[in-house]
Amino acid sequence: MARTKTLYRCNECGATEPKWTGRCMGCEAWGTLIEEVDGPVGPGAVPILAPTTAPIQISDVDPTEFTPRATGVAELDRVLGGGLVPGSVTLLGGEPGIGKSTVLLQAAAEVAATGRKVLYLSGEESAQQIRLRAERLGALHPMLWLATEIALPQVLGAIASVEPDLVIVDSVQTLLNPDLASTPGSVAQVRDCSHRLVQEAKRRGCAMVLVGHVTKDGSLAGPRVLEHMVDTVLSFEGDRHHALRLLRVVKHRFGSTQELGLFEMTEKGLAGVPDASGMFLADRRLGIPGSVVVPTIEGARPLLVELQILTTPSTLPSPRRSAQGIDNGRLALLLAVLQQRVGVQTGQVDVYALAVGGVKIVEPGADLALGLAVVSSLTGKPVPADVVACGEVGLGGELRQVAHTPRRLAEAARLGFKRAVLPFSAPAPPPGIVAIRVGTLIDAVERLQMLPN
Repeated sequence: MARTKTLYRCNECGATEPKWTGRCMGCEAWGTLIEEVDGPVGPGAVPILAPTTAPIQISDVDPTEFTPRATGVAELDRVLGGGLVPGSVTLLGGEPGIGKSTVLLQAAAEVAATGRKVLYLSGEESAQQIRLRAERLGALHPMLWLATEIALPQVLGAIASVEPDLVIVDSVQTLLNPDLASTPGSVAQVRDCSHRLVQEAKRRGCAMVLVGHVTKDGSLAGPRVLEHMVDTVLSFEGDRHHALRLLRVVKHRFGSTQELGLFEMTEKGLAGVPDASGMFLADRRLGIPGSVVVPTIEGARPLLVELQILTTPSTLPSPRRSAQGIDNGRLALLLAVLQQRVGVQTGQVDVYALAVGGVKIVEPGADLALGLAVVSSLTGKPVPADVVACGEVGLGGELRQVAHTPRRLAEAARLGFKRAVLPFSAPAPPPGIVAIRVGTLIDAVERLQMLPN
């Protein structure tokens, strides 16, 4: 007689252990092993059956069946390379309250306006809540269907009854397969329900979007196999205290992963931001010490962001280092380089760093601008308003070029900047930008005449 067996599965990476050990041996995370009851294990080999569809030559496959169809939301279509592919499954992750449901409801309404059926399945909100949001967003349309089901059989039944062109499941962590003993949101439930939904999307040829929760470190919750199962993985990021939202591509089987979508949260939902650099610099004050503009690259999109540094004398044994939107490790490295290589005393001051606009800058291309901003704040000498800075700083204070420098500087020239502080190895700037070539961080400080008198 077939027996059930108990195992312990990691809810971070999906690895299994025969007994609870406290630590997953796959990803080495602590406290992530959850007890599961495996299904009956029957004897005998897997039978060999005829395939449901006969194999065909690869040259006979019709490529037009996977042509993207636009959602009507410009920034979402930009990231997806034109739109959603019929039969594809997309996983959208993001923190609670960031706007995942809002952007998907807007996309559902735009798709429904083209005459295609859309089914919105919600397991987290009631039908009345979604109806009120849709009314606020102007997303009421007769081709948009709504169901509030969490049981997998009822979810599949709703898809069969509506026969939609687009299915939105918000969220996959709320789904429940009654055949499994585990609770909704567990590794087994998320894996099994997602697998069934992916099969349904492929069989029916309808596009499907799954909303996923994220963990404390910002990664998608649930087993890693969930990301391998779907065709596209999108990450919706931003600070709920700021209006800007960033839509990134983590995985995309039908196009590039280098695109970036930018949205602004408004009273009427999420609106696309075609000129993010102009929005970031709209309220910039000129002539303020500690302010430098850096041309960054987000995906394949150049952005101009203002970095602000404020330094104050510290009375603490260990001065405070606070960074918002800037990597703390890079800030600490630059402060050490300034102390040892440039001769600027940073050990007795509190340093506060801010990337204006709520954007997060983690690339090394902002090192030079960040170093200049610290010196400017310490000396009280502002960086000229028409100057941008771009380069990576090494531990010896030397400067290195970063990728896509011409594209970054072209965006700076478009917004009226005239000069750029660059490493010697950087490519020639585009017309309208004069390069200030330097080899080290101290050279950049001296060329801008920012050393203390």
